[in-house]
Amino acid sequence: MRVLLLAFFSISFFASCSSSKLSAGKDYIIVPDDRAKIISGKINRSILENDTSFAWFKENMKWGEADASAIEAIKKNASKFSIVVVCGTWCHDSNNLLPKFYRLLDKAGYPESKVLLIAVDRTKHAYKQYEKKYGITNTPTFMVMQKGKEVGRVTENGKTGYFEKELGEIIAAL
Repeated sequence: MRVLLLAFFSISFFASCSSSKLSAGKDYIIVPDDRAKIISGKINRSILENDTSFAWFKENMKWGEADASAIEAIKKNASKFSIVVVCGTWCHDSNNLLPKFYRLLDKAGYPESKVLLIAVDRTKHAYKQYEKKYGITNTPTFMVMQKGKEVGRVTENGKTGYFEKELGEIIAAL
């Protein structure tokens, strides 16, 4: 009995000392941080919408209009591409641009199932090293994929400051 109790307390102690909190059965972890809740790994929109730590998502969904030409390009070419987005739940640009991105997809009727959303920590690393495959240096990064290969990307606000328009131009060229 003493051996079992000792084993139980040892396992409990080491589990509580873990530096990252793994969400059971998930492809992401919660990264300890004293400034913000940080998720690292493969996530989805509903995580951002339903966790009160990410209130910025719902709030920022209320503001702005989606680019009409980008909406048309997405509608016209929806069957030809998928999108990979790498973001930081701690990142100011991600907090502003992810809601705009999802508003654009909503207006175009583009399915969330064709979006791979990867969250990185402050060092731009993701649980299970998802970021390595895509060569991420900045967040957010929006990549248009065709048959598993990248055909274009927009990093942060893009070259012109209108990431939606630039994303739409990449998609229109498919």
